[in-house]
Amino acid sequence: MAALFVNQFTTLDFSFLSPERGVVGETWLADVVLYGDLDEQGMVFDFGHVKKQVKASLDFLADHRLLVPVAHSSIKVDSSGDRLDVTMDSPVVGTINCKAPAQAMLLVDAEQITTDVLTPILEKALLPELPDNVKNVKLRLYSESIEGAYYHYSHGLKKHLGDCQRIAHGHRSAIQVHVNGERDQLLEKGWAEKWQDIYIATTEDLLECFEQNGRRYNRFGYTSDQGYFELTIAEYLCYLIDTDTTVELLAQHIAAEMSKALPDNSDLQVTAYEGLNKGSIARMVVHARS
Repeated sequence: MAALFVNQFTTLDFSFLSPERGVVGETWLADVVLYGDLDEQGMVFDFGHVKKQVKASLDFLADHRLLVPVAHSSIKVDSSGDRLDVTMDSPVVGTINCKAPAQAMLLVDAEQITTDVLTPILEKALLPELPDNVKNVKLRLYSESIEGAYYHYSHGLKKHLGDCQRIAHGHRSAIQVHVNGERDQLLEKGWAEKWQDIYIATTEDLLECFEQNGRRYNRFGYTSDQGYFELTIAEYLCYLIDTDTTVELLAQHIAAEMSKALPDNSDLQVTAYEGLNKGSIARMVVHARS
């Protein structure tokens, strides 16, 4: 039996529910090995098709979704038609509730979301999508090795026509800051701590604030191309901005906030990543203050 492999053929950008951390944005890289018999071309599978078909199948299964470990005792799931209503009650992070079209979530029969848990589930789902000569699929899911500061954030882009519109998907993202051409790792670390396991939301999507069991909550909601989305989450796990939460606008927001503490005439550049090898650069010069 022959084997074909493709390393880092795609990434999965998603969020998952954690009773200890809340809604956690994550990015995993994916390697794949296909085992099987050679076809009439002398191949197990065409490399080009791996990057298209296998990537498309994996993206459909888990990318830009909220992954829910339904076997955990703190989680309750109600379904109605093509919609899901998921609630997690945790003594650590409080109550988190998400109402969304079913396609925006992946229900995982496990107590937590890990690479070891998700790998066999995705392998089993991928195999029937491949030609008969492919006998087995092995995936490796893992996090990017990031030198320096990074944060986990979740968000939703209601104006996006693709899957980014889903209210609770996210990324594990590096941040790089240069002041007057020099790397400033203290600023990077400070912002990464500010946005550790954060839900970043647009102010206009805030439907209400309320208190429950001594904890403050925010409820967000909007209707987009895929339907109605709603998320309720503890206030301390949120960061509100006045704009949409595209990576371009996030980079600009970070730069504007950082510039407030810099000396006059400082040249600031913020490189904010959105998952792996993509993101936005914001640059500004701090003008003399009166």
